[in-house]
Formats: sequence, structure tokens, C-alpha cells
Amino acid sequence: MPRSSRHVRRRLALLTLPLVAFLVAAAPGSAATSPPWYEQSDPLATDSEVNVTGAPLTGTTPDGEVRGLIDAHTHLMSHEGFGGEIVCGEAFDEAGAAAALTDCASHGHDGRTALLENVTNLEGKGPFAPHSTQLWPTFQDAPAWSSLTHQQMYYRWVERAWRGGQRIMVADAVNNNVLCSLPLQLNRHSCNDMDTVRRQVKQTERLEAFIDERHGGPGKGWFRIARTPQEAREYIEQGKMAVILGMEVSHPFGCGTALGLPKCTKADIDAGLDEIEEMGIRSMFLCHKFDNALCGVRFDPGTQGMVVNAGNFLDTGQFWQVEQCRGPLHDNTVEGGVLPPELARLVPVQALPVYPKGPHCNKRGLTRLGEYALQGMIDRGLMVEIDHQSVKAADRTLEILEAEDYPGVTSSHSWMDPSLTDRVYRLGGFAAQYGNDARSFVEEGAAQHELREKYDVGYGFGMDMNGFGGTPPPREDAASNPLEYPFPTVTGKGSVQRQVTGKRIWDYNRDGVAHYGMIPDWVQDMRTIGGADGEQVVQDLLRGPESYLDTWSATTDWEQEGR
Repeated sequence: MPRSSRHVRRRLALLTLPLVAFLVAAAPGSAATSPPWYEQSDPLATDSEVNVTGAPLTGTTPDGEVRGLIDAHTHLMSHEGFGGEIVCGEAFDEAGAAAALTDCASHGHDGRTALLENVTNLEGKGPFAPHSTQLWPTFQDAPAWSSLTHQQMYYRWVERAWRGGQRIMVADAVNNNVLCSLPLQLNRHSCNDMDTVRRQVKQTERLEAFIDERHGGPGKGWFRIARTPQEAREYIEQGKMAVILGMEVSHPFGCGTALGLPKCTKADIDAGLDEIEEMGIRSMFLCHKFDNALCGVRFDPGTQGMVVNAGNFLDTGQFWQVEQCRGPLHDNTVEGGVLPPELARLVPVQALPVYPKGPHCNKRGLTRLGEYALQGMIDRGLMVEIDHQSVKAADRTLEILEAEDYPGVTSSHSWMDPSLTDRVYRLGGFAAQYGNDARSFVEEGAAQHELREKYDVGYGFGMDMNGFGGTPPPREDAASNPLEYPFPTVTGKGSVQRQVTGKRIWDYNRDGVAHYGMIPDWVQDMRTIGGADGEQVVQDLLRGPESYLDTWSATTDWEQEGR
């Protein structure tokens, strides 16, 4: 349909909505006391609160654009990954929050046996530090911004983010087969990446049906899995959240390596791409944390990089192959040598190679099988997630996409050399920033505003929630310059109070982004402390869903035209 015709239809629909609402309200026998569509008609007996008032924004702007926020990278169902015993708690449960939000059995009665939780905790309390393992109803120690192994995406917290203005979530199925396979792990599920992807997609579909039940039946819930950009646009215009399925694993289709030799074939890739397309997955990473048969990875920096490099050895039989960069593009600098004792507890590797002086680049780029898989994604109209690729691989990926004039490329959470952003935008792609603390997010977002203006695009965030990346802590100056409650939703419809779950009252000033429901508070903080730059970045964020849909629509158009 021509864009102008689509806009005429939208305006007519918006003009008739008030009349329809009046007639329904005035009809004999209408149920004046029934809850509006966005409130639960069949709530659980005991559950978390949402603490956002007002109807969600519906429709479009006068020029036909949708408006809201987009999280371009998050892990809604990661508790089904990593063997099912690393991220503790569920995203939903028929029995409510008390049943869903529980600690892992391996954490014991006081948390001292939670080695992975304690070693990775961002507040650094030590490998045998205790924590309260009773979550509901007090939530004394978790979820928290510093804890990487406790569920942060309970569905009512996601609902609060939606009610606060979010309109798109890219839900990436995720796994780490090495983390899952560590000697101390007691797993409920297979560590195989593709098995994990299948479980997480099915569980996301179950959540959609569960939310529908709370809101009156099939199709009536606010959480809608979108398999086409047209579906996503319709859901957002209705005021709902469009959920796009993605995939972020190190062994897509079994494509790992052993001492540099691939573990998959072209036939495996073809079958795998067909399967994920049928599942509804619409975006994919060719590589994630470990080098694979498709591409080399962008190194993790610092001490985290040491652990991931050890994992690369356990997974592939090789440590990262590092060289000094020969041009302006570079990966993160790698640390080598003997692992500190607290890190050596996590992996059965004691020392890493000694590397040359930085800046560092991964010698491994996009392989021939990687180019074949990339072409397969293009042929199927899938969006290419370029984050986590080494600069050598990313540069070659962009060369192929540029030769094809293929717009379907995204950088969703700051895991790409930022100097490549111009090429992403030039193709028609989309970029989002990692969910850093509000001040850092505004600073980085403002620095790239001119580039977004050049290409007339919006912005997004990639919170990477439940993904071992960490979420924003409380501001150091929050006591003297607090975020004030209540505040208006970012779309201007409704009001946001402090979030309440059980007996716990969450306050951004004390808790930071402890769980997904705190995203509205974090965005409001950008406006509170960011001045003119903060307001501009938020306005760019509000244009993010439209820009993402433009990229997705152009990608499906490219596929349908068979160029």
C-alpha cells in the first residue's frame, strides 16, 4: 500500500475512535465497571503490582509514525538457557510471583554455595558471601542491579515497562554452552545451543498465551509476538508491545569449531536457517562469545575477557588469536597471563597466552561458511545482528551487505566498533546503545545525535537484561538530586509511581535498575539530570520503534522483490 494511502486510513481510524467509544459507552447494558483492555480481567490471586496509571498511547503521530521506546536486545527467557540452573526464577508462573521468583537450589539456604552468583556479583562481596535466598515477599538481596543470576524480567515488571512507554522488545534466545558445562553445574536442560533456542521460543509463546488469559482470551493481551513488520506496527498502533524473536548463541546450527575445523556443513546451515525462520525468529547473530565456524568474535575486555578467553579455549581448543590492529578499526584489548584465583575458580584453566601490545584485533574474520550463512540470511529476509563480530568479520559483513544493498543490519547493544555506525545507517540499518547508567547513556547518545540527524533515524537501547551484562546502579548523587515520584510516562499518557512487589517498594534512587520494571524510571532520569542533551536523547528514543520498523520493512521488501 502506498505510504500516503496508509496515512489516510490511519487518520480516518483515529477520527472514528472517539465516536465508537461514545456509542459503546452509551449502549444499553454496557458494563461500565468492566476493566479497560489494558488492565487484567482475570488477575492472579497474588502478584506484583504495575504502579502506572493511565491508558497506553495508541495510534500514530500526524505523519503516521508510531511512537515509544524500543529495547533492541534483551533476554526474556534466559532462565531456560545455561542448563536451566544459572538464572534463578521464572518470567511467569500460573501460581503467581511467589512461585516464579525463587532462588536456585544450588544457592543453598544462605547463598554461600552460589559460586557463580558470588564471583560475578558487581558489588564484589567475595566468592562465599551470603545472600538471602528467600525472594518473595521481601526481596532483600535480589533482584538487584549487581546480581547477574537472579530473574529480572518477571512478566509484571515487563508490563510496567510497556505501560511506561516501551513498544518494542527484541527477545533474543541466548545460551552459553561453556558456562552450562562447568564441572559444578547441575543442569535441568541440555547445554546444546539450538535445543535452548527452541525451549526459549516455546516459552515466549506460552507467555503470550498466559498474558492473553489474564486479559480475556486469545489475542487480547498486551504482549504480542510479531512475525512481520506489518504485525508489529498494528500492535503498536493498538497500544500494545510488539515482541520480535531473535537468536544470540555461539553455535548456531551446530557451527562450532575444533582446533579451527568446522563442526557444521552448508546443509546444516540451510536446515538451521529454515528452522529458525519457521519458528518466527527474525534476527540473528552469526557469532556470540566464542569463535565459531562462521566468524571470529569481538573480544571482551578486562577480567571478563580473561574468563571468556578461557571459555574460548574450552569450547574450541584454542585461545583467541590476537594481532595488533593495522587500521583504525579495532576490537577490545585482551589481557593475558595467569588468571587471578577468584577467576580460576570458575574455569579449569589457570593461564592465558601473553599477548602483544594493543590495540588488539582478532585474526579471525568472516569465514567462507560465514559468508554462506550470511547469504542465506539475506535470501530469507532475516536481520543481521552485527554486534559481537570481530572488526575483521564486521567489515566483511558490511561489504557483502553493501554489495547487495541490503538494509537488514542492526547493532543492538554497543558491541560494534562505533566508527562502523555510519555504514549501518547508510544501508538503512538500526543502532541502539547498551543500557548504561543514565548519565553515560545521555553522553554517548548526544555524541551520536548529529549522525542520527544526518540519516533521519531514531535511537534505541539494548538493556541486555538477564544476559550477564549488568544494569545501571543508583546514581552516586541520588540523595542530593533524586528522581522524583510520581512522574509522567515518557509518551505523556499516565503517571508512574514507585514499583511494588510483595512487601518491597523499589526506588530508583536507592535501587537503580534492579529489574525490567525500572526502565521507565531510568528513562525519566535521563530527562531529570541530562538537561537539553537528555531531553534530545529521549526524543530520539521515542522515534526508535519507527526507525526499527523502517529497517525491518525495507528488509522484507528487499526479500519480496527478489533482488
